[in-house]
Amino acid sequence: MIGRALVRELVSRGDEVTALTRDPAKAASVLGTDVEARAWRAPKEEPPPPDALRGRDAVIHLLGEPLDRRWTDAARREMRDSRVFPTRYLVAVLAELPEGERPGVLVSQSASGYYGPRGDERLTEDQPAGSDWLAGVAREWESEALRANEHDVRTVVTRTGIVLSREGGAVARMLPFFKLGVGGPVAGGRQWVSWVHRDDVVGALIHCATSDLSGPVNVTAEPVTNRELSRALGRALRRPAVLPVPALALKVLYGEMSSIVTTGQRLAPARLLETGYVFRRPELDDALRAATRG
Repeated sequence: MIGRALVRELVSRGDEVTALTRDPAKAASVLGTDVEARAWRAPKEEPPPPDALRGRDAVIHLLGEPLDRRWTDAARREMRDSRVFPTRYLVAVLAELPEGERPGVLVSQSASGYYGPRGDERLTEDQPAGSDWLAGVAREWESEALRANEHDVRTVVTRTGIVLSREGGAVARMLPFFKLGVGGPVAGGRQWVSWVHRDDVVGALIHCATSDLSGPVNVTAEPVTNRELSRALGRALRRPAVLPVPALALKVLYGEMSSIVTTGQRLAPARLLETGYVFRRPELDDALRAATRG
């Protein structure tokens, strides 16, 4: 969902793009002939091909299995391992490349879950990590990426919020209920939602790659409460958004994963704004209209 849009924009800028992928033939058909698709077939088990990285200006690393599933023991292992091991292998290859052929910057995806449930606390990048399982995964994930700093690779970890896009993600999960007129605030609706439109995820990733930023960066617009998000989605769809969804119902459907929705975090995009990033879709109503209408 993010990678395709990112590649489109990089190509439109005139950048030369190499995509590392498990399936180069499929990637080539999706991304087009302007992109070099190279095989990295088992990212949890082996390093990427060094020559695909040699001489590149920047690496943007987005690997990680989706979190929106039941968190069984097997799913937890997959979600953790698909983030930690590929990042470790990627940094190891960057370290081995000769100086002068090594990319100058690594932008590595992270998540707003780094902070854990924090109620109404406004979270900037200098706040400590949370103590729940998801925060632990994010800490480990970021730690592997930040090792690239030891090899003179400027490293940014992007703590991305809930991404709004018409091609998938949170909106795709919510749309069927709201279209039927049975959507509404979840678990009381007072919890914060750190949202960001996909256009701004792409813009922020490129900003991080081309500016002098390093370390953690919150990639979110200004957060809203779950109740405000529900009302805005109802407006975008011209449907009522008044039927509350109890926390217990989500727990039954999704198990522990439901905690992402019922708790939330209130992230502030402090470092993006400090370094001059201008949001493309800063307003929730506009972002949801774009994410729900083709």
